Amino acid sequence: MNEDHNYPVVEFTQEMKETHTLLVPMMLPIHFALVAGIVRNEGYKVEVLETTHKAIAEEGLRNVHNDTCYPALLVIGQLIDALKSGKYDLEKTALFITQTGGGCRASNYVSLLRKAINKNGMGHIPIATFNISNAVGSGGFQIRKTAIAKFVISFVYSDLLMRIYNQCIPYEKEKGSSQIVVDKWVAEIVEQMKSTKFLKIKKNCKKILADFSKIERVENKKMKVGIVGEIYIKYSPLGNNGLEEYLVSQGAEIINSGVLEFFMYRLYSMIHEGKIYGGSLKRKIISRLVMKFAAKKQRDLIRAINKNGNFEPPNEFRHTIAACKGYLDHGVKMGEGWLLTAEMVEFIHSGVNNIVAVQPFGCLPNHIVAKGMNRKIKDNFPNANIVAVDYDPGSSIINQENRLRLMLANAK
Repeated sequence: MNEDHNYPVVEFTQEMKETHTLLVPMMLPIHFALVAGIVRNEGYKVEVLETTHKAIAEEGLRNVHNDTCYPALLVIGQLIDALKSGKYDLEKTALFITQTGGGCRASNYVSLLRKAINKNGMGHIPIATFNISNAVGSGGFQIRKTAIAKFVISFVYSDLLMRIYNQCIPYEKEKGSSQIVVDKWVAEIVEQMKSTKFLKIKKNCKKILADFSKIERVENKKMKVGIVGEIYIKYSPLGNNGLEEYLVSQGAEIINSGVLEFFMYRLYSMIHEGKIYGGSLKRKIISRLVMKFAAKKQRDLIRAINKNGNFEPPNEFRHTIAACKGYLDHGVKMGEGWLLTAEMVEFIHSGVNNIVAVQPFGCLPNHIVAKGMNRKIKDNFPNANIVAVDYDPGSSIINQENRLRLMLANAK
């Protein structure tokens, strides 16, 4: 048994693949459902946690120092809350967590989680990790390289479902009809993962778009609101207090960039870093190949939406890369780095002037590339209507909603 900061390290082993269930903290319901399907096909037992009650934050506060970022508090709180729920056999349960790598505090989640489970007398529970930067697992958690391609394809489907759902839900005549289409296709794609049907992206995207097109919608156009920010707070309803649902209830149509874009941002940053500092030739080649593959799949997605003609596609990632010119260098890659600023500029170029920038309070990288760039962006685009909203355990939901109402009032 190793020691990590004086906390015992219990490795997830290959033998546990047959006996243990991996608990995964939730961030994106659609995306994580498909990713979980891929991991199950690799032979693992996986359960994505869907809990959202207040006790999660309270559990996080008890087990994580309050100077640590809010996403860490919620992720670890959700896992500890699940272990204490009585729902799981703790002798056959393991925890799964991803690591972003780099300078983000998310790189310390594993040590924080290990400290928390030891504090609660659960130190025997193993932790499996997956590093986004290197696309590798730890210990007994390993996935085949072919699964990386499947992850990219799952992001295409997930991003499509999320994007078109957001374009339908403010206008649907029959409430819940958009969710029915999402649920149908999540189940369908998870089933397709067992065969080569999963790889037929163009055919599946065409069918998905056809199903969304059948939804009866009202004609009156709503104001469009773009969301940017730290990846967990940006996507997780638990982290942002149901931000998307609230904005829709206030008469907005949500525009949110996809996970495929964030994935390509990480790849592009590795390629850019290699140009500056060098590095292994193998890593450079792999990064470029995966980047090329991801960009092609994004183009397939855009072409499918354009061919359908009823919905608005995202921009190609090459436009995102160009959008931060004159604002930030591509070497700014801590947190969401240059991507966050580029997304705000890209929204404005697309006619979406109303933007909510969300981040955990005290997340230094994102405060710099969000709040720190607002003035520069507003100087260049006087019609930009940007509001920054911070989230942490002490933040008042009323104060957050008041800031959002002010932004919406300015939009009107």
